Amino acid sequence: MTLALLASACLLIVTLGYVSLCASSPFGNCRKCRGFGYAMKTDRKGRLKRGKHCRRCDGHGKRIRVGRHLYNLWLRLYRDANPAPRKTFAPKG
Repeated sequence: MTLALLASACLLIVTLGYVSLCASSPFGNCRKCRGFGYAMKTDRKGRLKRGKHCRRCDGHGKRIRVGRHLYNLWLRLYRDANPAPRKTFAPKG
């Protein structure tokens, strides 16, 4: 197997894996608060306590993945460019 073929196969596997991850779990943990929804602080004794509300994820602890965000943008553009035909109902008789 040539090196280019091996590299393209690895790239395809990684891409399909990320696509399946975005499809099965569109939201991931926030990178700033690590999914807690707030920052962790330590008091004077060294114990962990709750800090400020996370501004990046708005306290939810979850963020939309980059791949899912790009898919949503593509889908919105596609639907705006190709509107579904309206169904008209003709009266019977």
